[in-house]
Amino acid sequence: MPLWLKILISVIVAEVLGGLGGIITASSIGDWYAALNRPPGNPPNWVFGPVWTLLYALIGISFALVWHRAPRGKAKSAALIAFAVQFVLNLAWTPVFFGAHQIGAALVVIVGLLVAIAITIVRFRQLVPVSAALLVPYILWVGYATYLNAGYLVLNR
Repeated sequence: MPLWLKILISVIVAEVLGGLGGIITASSIGDWYAALNRPPGNPPNWVFGPVWTLLYALIGISFALVWHRAPRGKAKSAALIAFAVQFVLNLAWTPVFFGAHQIGAALVVIVGLLVAIAITIVRFRQLVPVSAALLVPYILWVGYATYLNAGYLVLNR
């Protein structure tokens, strides 16, 4: 399969799966989330959609490059497992925070996500360095989101 097709498939899958969280988010934005005390530096709600759209595209491209270029073997398997773990944690955060309204549990999930992204970056860098670089904006955003999640927890006890 050519690289461009792997990129297309990977980006579409990442965008679709990531976009499913928007359905859960939309149901809480108007009432529960709007009533929360916001931490300093919280961006307007409209920022999240475009940022996550870009990040999911970068995540998909990063995955496709490892899928296509990395040689078969234990290192590739370990990198793809790390990727899967971080992606599952990514997808789990929204239902925990916005669906279940469990800010503390969401903080546990997002801290785990931050660690899993870091591990993925290290493993991807060993195989296809550019795919690791593509995940840097993602880990920076999740670091910022971790601050916001912690701020919501502290301000809304």
